[in-house]
Amino acid sequence: MRHLNYNHLLYFWTVAREGSIARASRVLHLTPQTVSAQIKQLEQSIGEPLFNRVGRGLVLSEMGSVVMRYADDIFTTGLELNRVLKSGEHGHATMLTVGITDSTAKLVAYRILQPATEEPGAVRLVLIEDQLERLIGSLATHHLDLIISDAPLPSNSGVKAWNHHLGQSEIRIFATPALTRKFRPQFPKSLDGAPFLVPTTGNAVRRVLDDWFERQGIVPKIIAEIDDSALINAFGSEGAGLFPASTASAARIRKMYGVTEVGTASGAFVEFYAISPERKIRHPVVYQLCERARTSLFR
Repeated sequence: MRHLNYNHLLYFWTVAREGSIARASRVLHLTPQTVSAQIKQLEQSIGEPLFNRVGRGLVLSEMGSVVMRYADDIFTTGLELNRVLKSGEHGHATMLTVGITDSTAKLVAYRILQPATEEPGAVRLVLIEDQLERLIGSLATHHLDLIISDAPLPSNSGVKAWNHHLGQSEIRIFATPALTRKFRPQFPKSLDGAPFLVPTTGNAVRRVLDDWFERQGIVPKIIAEIDDSALINAFGSEGAGLFPASTASAARIRKMYGVTEVGTASGAFVEFYAISPERKIRHPVVYQLCERARTSLFR
């Protein structure tokens, strides 16, 4: 295939988005027969089917999923260009697509990415939250520019990507003012048997916290295991139990949730990483984010 017919690609993209040739034909103001014929021509030029029929519907084939990713980039950019031309805003925002692991504290992720929001219109962020394994797959297929994670890229991932260590942040223990008054005296011994909200097993904060409890000879009373940091903060702010958070988000947690600090889990650190497809970061926005995180956010 020497040249790509963008009209055919547009028809394919519309069908994939609409879910059927009939709906796509109404959007395109063409007959279903015309749309179907154009897609068949695209499939012939590619040499593989782009859709599989399931019942009365169409689902993307494996090759269709690949083509759709590129088509989505092409036509989404075209729509953005059209918007800019119509609005008279001739500045072009840098698109930065970032994966955030579901175990990474949301407030920490925000602080890492905050510099990208400081100049309105300069950077357009697209944020995707998922498990590290799935985000790594998206990074490998160039659907992500960067991953923010509290765990490094596994050495056996088989993906051409590199860990860029941003720093570490010590864990602090928070609670409502009433619980703080009760458990702050004789900290950390007072935490033995104390009601705790903790991340689920496998979370980086949970691993570090469990190790710290063991070193201190503390056995807390686990009230709930929660896999979302924002949900832990919300439950903790209502007095359901004490809860951990990193120093990097401490000030915002106190302000947003009205909680106070019971104490610091001295020596318990969570590590943070930027995972990118570049050994040496050349993307200017990613470079800026990493440098700001290292110098201003983490130890």
